[in-house]
Amino acid sequence: MSSGTPVLDAAAQRMHLADYRAADLKLVPTRNGFGEGLIEAGSRSRDVLGICADLSESTRFEGFKKAYPEQYIEIGVSEQMLVAMAGGLAAVGKIPWIASYAMFNPGRSWEQVRTIMALNETNVKIAGAHAGVSVGPDGATHQAIEDIAIMRVIPHMTVVVPCDSVQTKKAAIALSEMWGPVYLRFGREKSAVITTDETPFEIGKAQILREGNDVAIIACGILVYNSLVAADRLSAQHGIECRVVNNHTVKPMDEAAVVDAARSCGSIVTVEEHQRQAGMGSRVAEILAQHHPVPIEFIGVDDRFGQSGDPFELVEYYGMGADSIVEAARRAHSRKK
Repeated sequence: MSSGTPVLDAAAQRMHLADYRAADLKLVPTRNGFGEGLIEAGSRSRDVLGICADLSESTRFEGFKKAYPEQYIEIGVSEQMLVAMAGGLAAVGKIPWIASYAMFNPGRSWEQVRTIMALNETNVKIAGAHAGVSVGPDGATHQAIEDIAIMRVIPHMTVVVPCDSVQTKKAAIALSEMWGPVYLRFGREKSAVITTDETPFEIGKAQILREGNDVAIIACGILVYNSLVAADRLSAQHGIECRVVNNHTVKPMDEAAVVDAARSCGSIVTVEEHQRQAGMGSRVAEILAQHHPVPIEFIGVDDRFGQSGDPFELVEYYGMGADSIVEAARRAHSRKK
């Protein structure tokens, strides 16, 4: 096992993971975790600021706004100015979090993110809300499924995609205390809570949530839950034991954990609520092409735009449900042989 990668064996799963098999599985939007984490970060440092583009309730800035009104700024619908203002405040020692829908920030403000935030290595943090097709009825114009690609390519940028609301809270706190430009991606809809307050979390360190040596499923975001469900089905129905890796930090990615998964399992499935091209899975493929090539299958949106619909139906429609992961793992396993 790669050194430094948190591994949860069977006993640790019972202790540190929520019961993702439970009939009364807890469902909480990951954006709620961000709001809670920002309040905690604000209590630890008066330099933590919240700056929003007229979406305080949607992005869960509302609690921070009420708790620390002197640390909150509302600028209206002006995403490019959002980044510019944050860059100036960071230059005088503040720690600004800026929030909007991911489609608009970083989508609309990408040039300012690249130049003001990253080129100058400012300590600005972006909260990209409503990412993925699970935004639901808002439709294609509001469903950011290209944002990991455009952010991971920017030098100096850290990109984090937590698996649930509990981990999103931890990420918001940790990223507030870490120097440098950051992109934290999270969603709108209620999603499965699969970690607990005791589950280890460290920026840049992937987590092995389930052991197995036949196929490694490397996932990020809310689809980590679907990956765990798929792994259970593969074990029960096909005798295929899957390692499930929560690859929450897309950049800098835990290369040791990725290579170890490939060496131990011999085949990989990547899972993300994003375009298949240029996202988390593409970074996994880049690492393995250089260090340990193995068969890889990619789960994500296949070069299409989203559409309006029920969040969970859209995840299934675009081939990111547990059944699709099962079939991809079977293909990866057969290719290994």
